[in-house]
Amino acid sequence: MKTAYTTKPLYLISNEHLQELSNNLKIKDVIGKSMKALKVFSESLRFLKEDALRTINQATGSMEFIPSDFTWVLTVPAIWNPSAKQFMREAATQAGIVTEGAEDKLMMALEPEAASIWCKKLPSDGFISENYNEESLDQSAGTQYIVVDCGGGTIDITVHEVLDGGALKERHKVSGNDLGGQTVDRKFKQFLREILPEGVWDEFEQNSPSAAQKIMYEFTYLKQVDKDVQISCPFTLGSLIKDKSDTENFVQSELGASWDGDFIKISRDKMRSFYDESLKGITENLKEIFNCGLNIKYILLVGGYAQSQILQQHITDQFGQQCKVLCPFRAQEAIMRGAVEFGRNPDVVASQKSSYTYGFAVYEYFDDSKHKEGKKFTAKGVEWSRDIFRKLVEEGEDLGSEGTREFLCSSVKADQKEMELKFFRSLRKDPVYVDDWGVEKVGSFIVDMTGGGKVKLNIKFGSTEIKATGTNLTTGEKKNVKIDFITTDSDDDDVSVGSSSYSEEYTLDGADETCCQEVYVLE
Repeated sequence: MKTAYTTKPLYLISNEHLQELSNNLKIKDVIGKSMKALKVFSESLRFLKEDALRTINQATGSMEFIPSDFTWVLTVPAIWNPSAKQFMREAATQAGIVTEGAEDKLMMALEPEAASIWCKKLPSDGFISENYNEESLDQSAGTQYIVVDCGGGTIDITVHEVLDGGALKERHKVSGNDLGGQTVDRKFKQFLREILPEGVWDEFEQNSPSAAQKIMYEFTYLKQVDKDVQISCPFTLGSLIKDKSDTENFVQSELGASWDGDFIKISRDKMRSFYDESLKGITENLKEIFNCGLNIKYILLVGGYAQSQILQQHITDQFGQQCKVLCPFRAQEAIMRGAVEFGRNPDVVASQKSSYTYGFAVYEYFDDSKHKEGKKFTAKGVEWSRDIFRKLVEEGEDLGSEGTREFLCSSVKADQKEMELKFFRSLRKDPVYVDDWGVEKVGSFIVDMTGGGKVKLNIKFGSTEIKATGTNLTTGEKKNVKIDFITTDSDDDDVSVGSSSYSEEYTLDGADETCCQEVYVLE
């Protein structure tokens, strides 16, 4: 199998937007111009695809490869929600990486998992460490370690245990935050606004975006060191500073910086201060894991931001007495190389922890001993309770890579064509109703009932994406069922449909948790 890797484009969408993604979402560039986010991402992926194909075709001479000749692996942060993953898949489809009907040609890999897979293969001299002298990280069964993927936008953290045969089991659900390397960049920009004459940086960034980006690119490399630094000052910025300032010594040394006309010099202590918020967030996440009673032997720091000496030293100072802290050389490549390995053998991650409790909205026969009176309604002479949360998987539950949940779907009317199920999630382990506190609707899916009879619905939770298939038990036909996690402008936030409008809600035949339950649609 030929495997091609492509990473996600640079983070362009804030975490707030990731919680409310829609295909119509627009984002702004640095000068305020708006464009649909899906267009920005799809064109970024198209560029990566075309560049990869051009490079491959140039190296293979007379052979001409096209996208469908490969299985593509797209990496995503582990803390991204299902809507963000669906968004990336739709962007990849629009970019021509895969086509409808060949969706299996695109795989998604969680970034810390990909890095973990690669780091297991590295010899001892593949890590930045003076004291590490064992043969490799690929330890015996039972070895537990934390992978901290330090990216630009997010910090992704996962905990793995090595199983017999070398497969990996997730021991703690993925965690992290949005305090990656770009947090340090923002602190740097804020500092420039403080030391430069009022309005200078914003005007420079607005009028000379390429030059401003060059400064930020230079700063990316300076983030790797732990010492005083100096950054080139472009002529346009210097001229703007002189125009706006009535003194040549406008930078106060007590602010930790100086300017000599050609360079902006920043002290080591001031550089370190840019990291405070980010390092505090990473430390809090790691302490939470260490308080769970696991037997952690290593912390692996990966991703471009992990190349920072300040970050490496901070994690070693905080946790070096509890375990070994390792960072591979060229830490930014660990995810890319691991993604290729994942594409070849996705079953290397044998088990994941569910980050949420997932379920869908159903009706049950009303039972006054357990159902709220306000949820009761009558249909065709039968009393029902609405808005029941039917749990599929539980927060923190171990999910095998092929783990599925099965349900039988039946309609009351013989000519029923389809039924729609609403998908919900919660951090609570046992929510009762879908409108309880802490429960949110995250998607919906339509089950094709054409042909009559019953449809067996299989929902797969154990892989990077939540997927579903439906098998018509009358015709034997099997179809993929698309779970739509992306909102549309017409989405209705209401959960209940009212006592007289019940045609779109569902009931389970009995309340027992069985491997194959039956779902009915009322007509």
